[in-house]
Amino acid sequence: MIKLSKIIAALSFVFIFSGVALAQEFKNLPEPDKNGGKPLMQALNLRKSERGISEKPLSLQELSNLLWATWGINRSDGKRTAPTGRNSQKIEVYAVLQDGVWLYDAKNNRLQQALASDERGKYSPAGVTLLYAVDDEDDFDEMHVGSLYQNAGLYCASAGLANVVKRGGSDALKGTLPLKKDYEVKIVHAIGYAK
Repeated sequence: MIKLSKIIAALSFVFIFSGVALAQEFKNLPEPDKNGGKPLMQALNLRKSERGISEKPLSLQELSNLLWATWGINRSDGKRTAPTGRNSQKIEVYAVLQDGVWLYDAKNNRLQQALASDERGKYSPAGVTLLYAVDDEDDFDEMHVGSLYQNAGLYCASAGLANVVKRGGSDALKGTLPLKKDYEVKIVHAIGYAK
């Protein structure tokens, strides 16, 4: 009787050399720190757009905190840190990093690799660029994106990070980024340490 592990190894070999991806890459994030940061009124006072952003990557802890503040799950029923009309939650957040473009999986607190290539040159040399993708058939899509980038901007003010929201370049990965049907990137958000 052939062992299951030998069958899997043989199939892996066939898939790898036929150009078919067998499994996707994941990057686990540390638990977000939900107790830190400045009080809300101080964060509002400090919130601003700032284009002078360093290329220095964010730590995994900082990235986890940022993504949770932007679009994390904050209740046991699966609801999020940002509101959506009729709780549609039809938003995907991608992080453009040196080692690829990653989809934020809030439920499992991890990143799922969407592209393995370094695409930072298409956006900004910032530590991370967030891409907000929404279902273009949703009547509230742009309102939803606004909620997310405001959450991220307030987090940045609270954590001492620089950030700037842009519409330009939102289609830089059109046809390359594996989006769901009818989804498109609406906003590009460069974030990182101030220069």
